[in-house]
Amino acid sequence: MSYESADSAAEAGGAEPEASDSLRTFGAVVQALREHAGLSREEFGALVRFSKHTVASVEQGRRIPDRDFVERAEEALGNTGALRNAAPHLSRQVGLASWFRQWARLEARAISLYTYECRVMPGLLQTEAYARAVSLSVPPMPEPEKLEQRIAARLARQELLAVTRKPPTAFNFIVEQAVLERWTGGQEVTRELLDHVVGLVERNWNVEFQVMPTRMPTHAGLDGPMRLAESPDNQWFAYSEGQQNGRLIVHPKEISLLQQRYAKLRSQALNPEDSLSLLKRMRGAL
Repeated sequence: MSYESADSAAEAGGAEPEASDSLRTFGAVVQALREHAGLSREEFGALVRFSKHTVASVEQGRRIPDRDFVERAEEALGNTGALRNAAPHLSRQVGLASWFRQWARLEARAISLYTYECRVMPGLLQTEAYARAVSLSVPPMPEPEKLEQRIAARLARQELLAVTRKPPTAFNFIVEQAVLERWTGGQEVTRELLDHVVGLVERNWNVEFQVMPTRMPTHAGLDGPMRLAESPDNQWFAYSEGQQNGRLIVHPKEISLLQQRYAKLRSQALNPEDSLSLLKRMRGAL
């Protein structure tokens, strides 16, 4: 499968969307088979163990289905083989902010990805509701069609997290505690987000998540968010992003500097075990 899309701020403006016929066609087939079986979205969702909202997103071509969805849908809808055979050919060719395109190509092939974020939850970890809240928070207000494309693109990227990729990508995320406490989208959206991240970290052995405490007198990330990626041939690249712009960094000296900063951030943040415990306490307090 091919997944290329922009992340949080990069998707918030300047994108040039292109429709994905394959996703819309796949979704239409799922809907037709579901309706032929006499199932509502809620009933079908219960059978495949996904929410009715996820079912709707797939049927409307706004989300690439993961492997569990495809296999369970096949079983629930008669094992025709149509969905299983079509899934490998799905692709999403959404628009990318012009400054993000090179990084997106590198990210899709990376064997290691490190992300420090102080603004929003990284796109790879967002829920649909959180992605919608983020998109609606930043002016100008997107057109409805572009909003749906943006959200779908963000969710599609999450295929990169799969442990079934060969080889699986190794992830480390460092996120400021203030991002989790901001309640972007409200209490219910935050509750769902925390459940999602906890579940992801517990299921995916290739994903490390660390919280940077709010009180940290010495902080190596004061210059802002950063990302680092290691390519299959073990070259390192970096990316920094601001308002309506981003910069791909390829110079070894600059990358070395950012690697030093990221290493310091990892030592300053809570370790993965304590971070997971904090996420669970925050979830329990909601």
